[in-house]
Amino acid sequence: MRILIVEDEPEIAQLLTEQLQDSGLECDRVITIADALTALKSFAYELVLLDRRLPDGDGLAAIPQIRGLRSNMRIIVLTARDAPLEKANGLDAGADDYVAKPYDRAELVARIRARLRQTSATALPPIRIGAIAFDHGTGQLTIGERPFVANRREFCLLEALVRRVNQVAPRNVLLQEVYGFEEAVLPGALDTLVSRLRKRLLEPDSKVVIHLVRGRGYLLTEDVS
Repeated sequence: MRILIVEDEPEIAQLLTEQLQDSGLECDRVITIADALTALKSFAYELVLLDRRLPDGDGLAAIPQIRGLRSNMRIIVLTARDAPLEKANGLDAGADDYVAKPYDRAELVARIRARLRQTSATALPPIRIGAIAFDHGTGQLTIGERPFVANRREFCLLEALVRRVNQVAPRNVLLQEVYGFEEAVLPGALDTLVSRLRKRLLEPDSKVVIHLVRGRGYLLTEDVS
């Protein structure tokens, strides 16, 4: 599950990112409404955590634009403006939920998961290729009957490839989905990660193959050999 954090306070954004990643949720962070809209055009985020006081305006003003890009996007407003009228205004503006700062970590994660479950109610059926299955609703990857246990980057890479099964996943898309917007990535890091993932997939006999498509990216297909 990938979440977009729209927050201009570096300390709060960093804390949020660490807390959500510890809970198994992947995050990217931007600091303006304009950057958020650009990110949402590029990636299929499941949920947006939206601050109100942003450098280029009130976050509530961005909600109609976000809905215009993806009508079923889940939006949680996370802000220090906690008066009852402010909460009512946020919900009336189209937010799915409104959480006041300072927030309780466990409650925020629970609210995020509740909203993601709402999305999964109308989600596509699981993707199956070889012995691998990916559940859109839970974000779980399984090989055979067992969960795919891996470090964060390996998991993100396999999820990104499975979501695009039998389609070339461009290098730039994989880099951003695996490493995010802000992380510096060394040349060859993605290729090294793909090589490591290929070895991991041999162990449980996943019955899939990751192909290099030179000049374009990587392709996941079923192993028919």
